Amino acid sequence: MPKLDADPQTSLADMRELMENADCLIDPQAVERALDRMAGAITRDLGDKLPVFYCVMNGGLFTTGHLLTRLGFPLEVDYLHATRYRGGLRGGELFWRVSPEIPMAGRHVVIVDDILDEGATLAAILDYCREAGAASVATAVLVDKQHERKAVPGLKADYCSLEVADRYVFGFGMDIKGYWRNAPGIFAPKGL
Repeated sequence: MPKLDADPQTSLADMRELMENADCLIDPQAVERALDRMAGAITRDLGDKLPVFYCVMNGGLFTTGHLLTRLGFPLEVDYLHATRYRGGLRGGELFWRVSPEIPMAGRHVVIVDDILDEGATLAAILDYCREAGAASVATAVLVDKQHERKAVPGLKADYCSLEVADRYVFGFGMDIKGYWRNAPGIFAPKGL
């Protein structure tokens, strides 16, 4: 098994070994179908609202890019950057790197991210949007990790088409030690 701790000397060999031995939980075709379903639901609900979509960087970049090309209505796009991981495997204190530029007051807001895990970051972002006066706030995440440790009991994304078991996952925007966001499906390392 490759080294997965906070070792700053992660090697190319370690990352290749990780991928070679990873379990593919969701293949690329299933990801594409999930994005199609999300786009249909979002179009139905928000296609006549001139919404603004906020991509949560960095993980939400992949979901946002693939999702927005499926939406055939006028919308605005911005981003924000809040994280709890900062390159590690476990979340810590919320850290705001960039706040959004497009004002939220009176707007229909959609927050797009890669995964709903415990949801502390997402919950803080939602509070921020409500305090900024958004007319409505919806969440779109690619994957919901199934467990009972949600930061807010019953926290669910408004738009989500995939679920994964309670394992460390990477791919399609989700990283492992900063790597493999570019993997086309959703993977889990052996043993995690």
